[in-house]
Amino acid sequence: MKKVLFAAVAVFAFSFANAQEDETTNGGFSQGDLFVSGGVGFNSTKQGDAKSNEFTFSPSIGYFVTENIAAGVRLNIVSGENEVETKNTEFGADIFGRYYFTPASKFSLFGELAVGFGTEKQETVANVETKYNNFGVNAGVGVNYFLSNNFAIEAKWAGLGYNSRKLDADGADARNSFGLNVDLSTIIFGLTYKF
Repeated sequence: MKKVLFAAVAVFAFSFANAQEDETTNGGFSQGDLFVSGGVGFNSTKQGDAKSNEFTFSPSIGYFVTENIAAGVRLNIVSGENEVETKNTEFGADIFGRYYFTPASKFSLFGELAVGFGTEKQETVANVETKYNNFGVNAGVGVNYFLSNNFAIEAKWAGLGYNSRKLDADGADARNSFGLNVDLSTIIFGLTYKF
């Protein structure tokens, strides 16, 4: 299902982009450009009487310090509820750096390195609260395609990362994970606006 959705989005995006090529736009990034981007997601699952849902919002802002290098910050907000009626709320921030291989063209490839911190709170129906602190270093690749001089669609994929999650209590051990993710179903789509 995810592959079909990905293919449909890609076909729609490139068809829309080709229709826009008649306009005289050059798109692309250059030194001194400021951009905002972000993504919004919603996921809902139901099996019998059990259901879960999750809402994610991740706005970001970046600035091109050179022709090829952009630096920025991103917020990560997640809210959800699972089948055992546990509410989950996450809030975090990433500092990221990107290297763009073709910044001045309509089709820009980039590599990204991000360092992030965050907190997570789980609350049950019995009003039992559990809090966690999160830390991560993740690297990935992405692409921007300019639909006009200011608007671009963005696809991002975090492939390699180290993440740590620790219970917010004295003496608690952290759960550390390191991995390479080659599953293309984790691609994140977003919209970018360049000033």
